[in-house]
Amino acid sequence: MASTDQNPSQQPLGHPRRRPLTVGFDLDMTLVDSRPGIAAAFRVLSAETGVPIDVDLVVNRLGPPLETELAHWFPADRVPAAAARYRELYPDHAIAPCTALPGARESVAAVRALGGRAIVVTAKFATHAKLHLAHLGIEPDTVDGWLWAEAKGEALREHGAQVYVGDHTGDVRGARVAGALSVAVTTGPCDAAELRTAGADVVLEDLTGFPAWLAAFEADRAA
Repeated sequence: MASTDQNPSQQPLGHPRRRPLTVGFDLDMTLVDSRPGIAAAFRVLSAETGVPIDVDLVVNRLGPPLETELAHWFPADRVPAAAARYRELYPDHAIAPCTALPGARESVAAVRALGGRAIVVTAKFATHAKLHLAHLGIEPDTVDGWLWAEAKGEALREHGAQVYVGDHTGDVRGARVAGALSVAVTTGPCDAAELRTAGADVVLEDLTGFPAWLAAFEADRAA
């Protein structure tokens, strides 16, 4: 009599093994409202260097790398030194004022509850990203930093991410490079119309709706 036991590693023909769920998250204005801390660090940098910086403008267009923003205020030959000094100032001035955005902790937890991996892929210096996450009690499986737009996509692809969640059109582009579903939230500088035009597959007001969306997404994958 043939055994009814089946090796779980053997999949019937036509039913390839699903990749484990992996969800990537951007950091600034997706998981963390980093505007108060970034503003504080820029104010100190401005005072030290004597270079006027419109801090309100800076924090309302977060997303691109630090050097891109500094190039609006410093001559090109001063940008590397300004960036280095800003990063020195960051831990003492920019971590404590920041808060988790609504639904951030719950969204990372939702990935874990489904047996998945939650990763953070951000343009921010990875050391600073980890300080933010530790301060706020958000614990992803890994953090990749200093990546912007299409470069995020390369990291997401290496991790096998099926979904990338971000607030900027650059995040949508990163998801596209990775072949991942782009979930966009309107908590950052880009509104829903911009995000949809850029190619976002799903647009949410904020992360509070993400756990329910993810549960439905994973149920569809299982089906």
